[in-house]
Amino acid sequence: MAGLVAAARARELGATPLVYEKGSRAGGSMLLSSGFIWRYASRETHLEQCPGADEALARTIVERFDDALGWLESLGVELLTRETGNPLTVGARFDPGQLVEVLGADVRLGETTDEPAILATGGFAVRLARERGLLLRANPWSEGDGLDHARSRGASASDGLDEFYGRNMPDRPTLAEEEFRPASQLYAKYAGIVDDDGDEFLDGPPTWHESDVAQATARQPGGRAWYLLTEKALRQRVRDRTVEEMVQAADPVPADRLPFRVPHSIVLGVPVRPAVTYTIGGIRIDEEARVLGLGGEPVDGLYAAGVDTGGWATGGYASGLAAALVFGRIAAESALA
Repeated sequence: MAGLVAAARARELGATPLVYEKGSRAGGSMLLSSGFIWRYASRETHLEQCPGADEALARTIVERFDDALGWLESLGVELLTRETGNPLTVGARFDPGQLVEVLGADVRLGETTDEPAILATGGFAVRLARERGLLLRANPWSEGDGLDHARSRGASASDGLDEFYGRNMPDRPTLAEEEFRPASQLYAKYAGIVDDDGDEFLDGPPTWHESDVAQATARQPGGRAWYLLTEKALRQRVRDRTVEEMVQAADPVPADRLPFRVPHSIVLGVPVRPAVTYTIGGIRIDEEARVLGLGGEPVDGLYAAGVDTGGWATGGYASGLAAALVFGRIAAESALA
């Protein structure tokens, strides 16, 4: 999304941009998402939710998001809803396929370039998942090419390179793209969460986004956890589905067949594995989307946007689509200034 947004803004400013897309389709992992795009309600909330975030980057997203969303709509991207259902956030929802139709001009599929002006390669989710033995819940091309190129030019990286946004998913060897959303096991607050020995391992209650649960699961031996559910938990609703409906997309095990003892109230255990959607750490940038060197100086002629960049969600979770929109626009403006 960051590359498509940057190209659209560059065209408005009179340039003739080209988007080099390593994969076989435009849109990256955005095309696989639900299309919810949002900011936190305030800079203070953003920093509370992402305590390691760079204040300038957090402020930029909060302050420039609304205008950028209006701009996106002015280009013809239809907003399907203008709410998020979360009092902490402000945003909307779009159809990812329709956004690609509107913004996807001049995309060279299956091509790369050695002389990029704006890096927007989608982070390094594929590499991180492979190195840590995790599932992938993202496009199959985001290996970290942007980060590698930036480093070859003397760029520095943000903190949080080991952090990721992701979901706990059914315990399977791989995931098909059509499973990414419907098979997400997004009900941690209603479940007992234990390791393969039946022991709890979370330091506290799950956050609202549950990415912390996925990351904690990734640190367990074997990278697996169990969600233990009561009859009452199965009846709870999360968004538009019940927990029982979400469990049907997994491989639940009856309580009497679990490999450890559980309380009598537990009726099912669901084995889950974490899947990486996007990486939290990445290329260090400033609020003008300029790639920064090891000494904090801008790398001449190089900009970055989206989840190729880091620093805006360190220690927590923020919308990758919002970072793509806000910094994609800014990157184009800065590159053409």
